[in-house]
Amino acid sequence: MKLLLFGYGNIDRQDDGVAWHILRGVAEHYQVMLPTVPEESNCVLSPAITTTFALQLTPESAEWVAEFEEVIFIDAHTGSVADPLHVEELNANFQTSPFTHHLTPQSCLALAGSLYGKTPKATLISVRGYEFGFAQNQSKQTEDLARQAVRVIISKIDQAGDFFARHL
Repeated sequence: MKLLLFGYGNIDRQDDGVAWHILRGVAEHYQVMLPTVPEESNCVLSPAITTTFALQLTPESAEWVAEFEEVIFIDAHTGSVADPLHVEELNANFQTSPFTHHLTPQSCLALAGSLYGKTPKATLISVRGYEFGFAQNQSKQTEDLARQAVRVIISKIDQAGDFFARHL
């Protein structure tokens, strides 16, 4: 079983880039150091766990997603989502968008199933962003939520049982 941690957002827009910081926190937990800013799009944490980061989900993301049995999508959200730290199990569901270059995680899963015949189990972990200016620093509130998100992801990996533990 292979797990993909797929973070996306704009690291140059403060809290919008929280997914990168979360990926770094998870990697550090497993003694893997990711760069301060994403220089490569993916990093293998273990034979069973890979991270990737992108500005946004695109139709091309579906091919990569289809290679995994489970995906955890990681993103920022605004105050329109009630929970500051939102965790949601996802189903494949194509959602129309005026932008063909931008997908929701559900649409990405639907494309993976339609084009590649594989729809992995998926979860969205979304962290509330408070500041979206042109900078790479995060707000204090989002930093705190990012640490919580790292713990949630590590807990999900631990709950997946012996398979991931044997491959770390």
